[in-house]
Amino acid sequence: MKLLRTIRLDPSDTFIFERAAEPGEWAVSGAFVFSDDDPEMLEGKPRSAFRGGFLGVQSLGWSTLVQIVEASEDDRLAVIDTLAKQLVAHFGAPTIEDAVAAAEEEFEFTTSLCNHPQDTLIAVHRAHESGEIRETFRTLRPKGGPKPLRAFAFLDVEGEGEEEPEEKIDLAGMAKPGKNDK
Repeated sequence: MKLLRTIRLDPSDTFIFERAAEPGEWAVSGAFVFSDDDPEMLEGKPRSAFRGGFLGVQSLGWSTLVQIVEASEDDRLAVIDTLAKQLVAHFGAPTIEDAVAAAEEEFEFTTSLCNHPQDTLIAVHRAHESGEIRETFRTLRPKGGPKPLRAFAFLDVEGEGEEEPEEKIDLAGMAKPGKNDK
């Protein structure tokens, strides 16, 4: 079976997100974190997490990229347990049983993203459209096959879903503390 692990190719996640996931954490999409927010009102680092972050299950930090890796059934069960406990502790799940069911659903979706070769990197783009959160995923593979991972060695890009609108992102501006950052 394959699951997603966070990966950090450079230090940018540490200043783009309020809390960066640790490299190598099991990860899920994390869109549920924003289910009670109005994405149009998000600014700064929370907006960055909404628009392009995967949630690290252990730290509840964010990662721009995740990597498809082999996992055992024991890994899957342990990470479902960890996410379920996080859902109770930090997201108001009413019971551990409800949290386990939600965590299993998150990982069912996560495994659906893993139908690419091992070591493929995945990026997410989230948008708020017609009152719903919409996610599109892109896969990144090293040019010419597996190699040591470097941030700018990825050329083959496959989109999952519709084309994204072109936009310019000011990474330096995102790193500056904003009025909504804590």
